[in-house]
Amino acid sequence: MATRRIYVGGVPIGGGAPVTVQSMTNTRTEDIEATCAQIAAMRQAGCDIVRTAVPNAQAARALKEIVRRCGCPVVADIHFDYKLALQAAEAGAAKIRINPGNIGSAEKVRMVADACRERGLPIRIGVNGGSLEKDLLSRYGLTAEAMYESAMRHVRLLEQAAFTDICISVKASDVRLCVAAYRLMAQKTDFPLHIGVTEAGTEYAGIIRSAAGIGALLCDGIGDTIRISLTADPVRECMAGNELLRALGLRKNGVRIVSCPTCGRTRIDLIDIAQAVEKRLAGIDRDVTVAVMGCAVNGPGEAREADFGMAGGNREGLLFRKGEIVGKVPMDRIVDALCAMVEEG
Repeated sequence: MATRRIYVGGVPIGGGAPVTVQSMTNTRTEDIEATCAQIAAMRQAGCDIVRTAVPNAQAARALKEIVRRCGCPVVADIHFDYKLALQAAEAGAAKIRINPGNIGSAEKVRMVADACRERGLPIRIGVNGGSLEKDLLSRYGLTAEAMYESAMRHVRLLEQAAFTDICISVKASDVRLCVAAYRLMAQKTDFPLHIGVTEAGTEYAGIIRSAAGIGALLCDGIGDTIRISLTADPVRECMAGNELLRALGLRKNGVRIVSCPTCGRTRIDLIDIAQAVEKRLAGIDRDVTVAVMGCAVNGPGEAREADFGMAGGNREGLLFRKGEIVGKVPMDRIVDALCAMVEEG
């Protein structure tokens, strides 16, 4: 879906720009060393934009040094206190996440809008299905329409302050509600959309719920930037987000492992082999597909479709490069031989 373009630091969002991956630090923002270390790990895992909580003046003061040191756009997450938004903007945040309806008078909203406009900072309006306004719940129930109306209520406050550099999220923990809300937003507006399933859960379940919701929207062409929200290390969120984009063909960098699920025909320890290959090749940044197949039934055909591949056997395995068999090696050397081919290019 066509949306407006905004810039978070130097990173474009919307208007046909590549979909970006976001995550949020879970350190105390006041702890500059811990926060910067976590941001560095998140960037290494493929995070494009980092968000940090700014719950108090001490965190706002720390933000200036974090922004200086981290080397990527930092979004300041603000709730209720317009003064913290002003301090975060002054500290160098690349975007402010705030709901205008929660920070008081129209004058306070205008002050935040003016501060962001002067510095070229966009504002993200973040609607959460778990905290909708009571009058909207009474009128619509917990529905996509209620979430849309909540978002537009906040949008109107910013537009009254002559501010339109806006990004919107309408997240819910219910996957179907979340998808319906984003589809309604995409149908009725052209604001860039930050998509995600909020409070998705622990790592395993949360990745599945997020992939179901975010994946459905991205397949519809909806979504300009994503966050996979997990009760887990933020680095895992970044890894999952990048893997989801790669699965949908929206991000090309990195190794894509194609491996079979194993069955009674498999005579090798394919699970360990596939995991070893994935771990060893994790640092490769170029676009490459590697097939790790377990037997002669589908293995050779699938391996031929990949850039590199192997098909296992009882004692020996076949190696493939660009669809051609290039060798046969003992199975105890297959991981080293396959990875060496990939690493050499």
